Parts: sequence; C-alpha cells; structure tokens
Amino acid sequence: MVQTHLKKRIEIILEAPALHRLTDRLNQAGVTGYTIVPVLAGRGLEGTWSAEGLAGDAGRLVMVISIVDAAKADDVLDRVYTLLARQIGIVTVSDVQVIRADHF
Repeated sequence: MVQTHLKKRIEIILEAPALHRLTDRLNQAGVTGYTIVPVLAGRGLEGTWSAEGLAGDAGRLVMVISIVDAAKADDVLDRVYTLLARQIGIVTVSDVQVIRADHF
C-alpha cells in the first residue's frame, strides 16, 4: 500500500491583473509550486457571470492552486490576505493527502 502524507491545498480565485502580485507573495513564502487556471464563468451573490466577450485582463478571474506543508500554510495565507484585503478574491483551504511529500 502506498503511504500518503497530509498537506494543505490552497485555492485562490482573484482578478487576473493581480496575478503577478500573488505569485510574488507565494514565491516569497517558499511555495514550491502552483497551478494557474482561467475561471470562465460562475455564480455568486450578485448572480451569474461569464468572462465571455471580455477584452484584456480587466474583469477576468484566475484560480491559483497550490499544495503546501501544513507548517507553511499560515505564512502563505497571511501573505495572500495582505493582497486580497483590497481585491476581489476567494480563498479556500482544505486537507489533502499526497504520495510524494518531498514535493511540497
């Protein structure tokens, strides 16, 4: 049986123009990897929305997904909060299990 290791998965949805400021903070916190995906559409408190037809990054959202060691999660979240306190954004944190602990 494969051994698994408990880590934290941090998902951040934010406006595309703030992406580089976020990745700078993740890098400064020692995050070893993340994945960035476009957010195409959704529904929130103000109803349904779509990025369809938007020109440029203004109004576009992206999701950044990272898995970190639990001991590093609070520092990462503190750095993320200093950016998102002034931006549109959603942050979720969940427990995950990985099979290669040394990658995180």
